[in-house]
Amino acid sequence: MEKNKRLYGWSVVAASWLAVFCLFGYRATFSILKVPMSADMGWSQAEVTLGYSFMMMCYAVAAFFSGFILDRWGAKLVYLVGALFGAAGFYVTAQADTLYAYYASYGVLAGVATGMLWVTSTVSVRKWYVGKSYATMWGFAFAGAPMAQVVMSLFVKNSLAGTQGDAWRGAMELLGLLVLLCLLLAALLAKKSPEDYGLAPFGETPAAPGASAPRSWSLGQAYSTYPIWGAILTFLTSMLGEFLIWTQVVSYWTADLGMTLSKATYLYVVIGVVGIFSMPIMGVVADRVVRRSRCEPTGRKKMLIFGPLVGAVACLLLVLQGERSIGLGLVSCVLFAIYWAIVPGGVVGYLGAIYGRATLGKIWGLGTMIVMGSGPFIGPLVGGYMKDATGSYVYSIVFALGAFLVSSCFGASLPLSLKKREEGVPAEEAATV
Repeated sequence: MEKNKRLYGWSVVAASWLAVFCLFGYRATFSILKVPMSADMGWSQAEVTLGYSFMMMCYAVAAFFSGFILDRWGAKLVYLVGALFGAAGFYVTAQADTLYAYYASYGVLAGVATGMLWVTSTVSVRKWYVGKSYATMWGFAFAGAPMAQVVMSLFVKNSLAGTQGDAWRGAMELLGLLVLLCLLLAALLAKKSPEDYGLAPFGETPAAPGASAPRSWSLGQAYSTYPIWGAILTFLTSMLGEFLIWTQVVSYWTADLGMTLSKATYLYVVIGVVGIFSMPIMGVVADRVVRRSRCEPTGRKKMLIFGPLVGAVACLLLVLQGERSIGLGLVSCVLFAIYWAIVPGGVVGYLGAIYGRATLGKIWGLGTMIVMGSGPFIGPLVGGYMKDATGSYVYSIVFALGAFLVSSCFGASLPLSLKKREEGVPAEEAATV
């Protein structure tokens, strides 16, 4: 069985890549599909966008339950359920002829599907790769996100080019088929935890003297300690800034800086293109930081301080960009891609180092429900309010800058181990590297 270990590990990474590709494919295609949907069905943009909000609400709840399924039955079942709901989310929406049917199909079905994918992809990689190898392998898996942003967005854009009416329905049906095939393949490739095959995870490192043996956590035990709350606050404040930028930056370039929509769109795509390469590269960088640190939590903490600071600098460059400084805009997009490659996976890496792998699924499932149930909603809402109140998107960008700085401060507050009175529960946090 040992000779199959490397193959199994790469299978887990490939399955996570496919899951992330489908997850971010949903996000990337919505902004394109909502325009022809609105025109064809006579719905307002607010009514169409509400379907996305419902999707994110269901996403948050499904993420919580997916963690339990992952810990108990493994990733195969989660991806299989995600395949069925993911295909239905696109296909059934393509048949919708009323607003409420759209909310039920896209909001509920797509929400459940996407919620099954994030926790499962991140945690399954962490179950196989720890210590000095996690971030590198997660970087390869997370590259599916920017790939989806580029490939699936261009696919939908080309499918709708020069067409009117209900062409969006055909595009959604094809997307449903693509999601079904990708997630069925992910379910085929997925593996249980390495211990189920008599194997140890890659990158396992010896525990520090006096460290207790890892064991399962209950949610009550985990959530009575600060590390999980510190990680949630670090991730949540980053999500406030990130989703504000994702939803407002194109409007900032066009409304405030006078760019054409075409130029602003292609500039935005730079984030995805750079992200395809920055994901694995920054994973390698993060693991090198871990190697040079005295323990894994130290290295992960450093990256969770650095990552949001990169996002803050990117926001600052946007504010300084001006009407003709396309160069600053390009640099800010590169920096956003670097930030994106660090923080989402880095939070899971830190929590895995603190709480171990056995019950990480349910621990981070609840954390994801808290973060994704609020951050993606509040960030864009605040950004839109500030634009309406001031007449400019500049203040929205400044708010995002502040959110990234607060995230970095929360990152700096993360402890490197559990307090002495909390010992006797899992202690992979004491592993040295």
